[in-house]
Amino acid sequence: QVQLVESGGGSVQPGGSLRLICEASGFSLSNFAMAWFRQAPGKDREGVSCISNTDGTTYYGDSVKGRFTISRDNAKNTVYLQMNDLKSEDTAVYYCATDPILYINGCRPDWRTNHDLDAWGRGTQVTVSS
Repeated sequence: QVQLVESGGGSVQPGGSLRLICEASGFSLSNFAMAWFRQAPGKDREGVSCISNTDGTTYYGDSVKGRFTISRDNAKNTVYLQMNDLKSEDTAVYYCATDPILYINGCRPDWRTNHDLDAWGRGTQVTVSS
């Protein structure tokens, strides 16, 4: 059974850092690109970052470039999202996701907006507030 479980969320002050963790089970995430998305109350789901399975290339949404870093540890079947210099607008539920067909050959050009993926975690809450 394919499962993605996020952890590492919490409450931090602006300028703080968090590291999100996405643990996969039931499949080997080394075979697929992996992405992080987020959704704030009343807003659409937003693509945050994607990491390719083919060459390790990483992609970021404009609002997080230079502050967030995605990485993967295939041996641990885990993907990470290091978030630094957090801002109040980063407050959201963060999800990791993948798809056995769409993400088999790396991150798609439409990774930020195509949310029709087969596997999602339940999310972890990130709150940035003073």
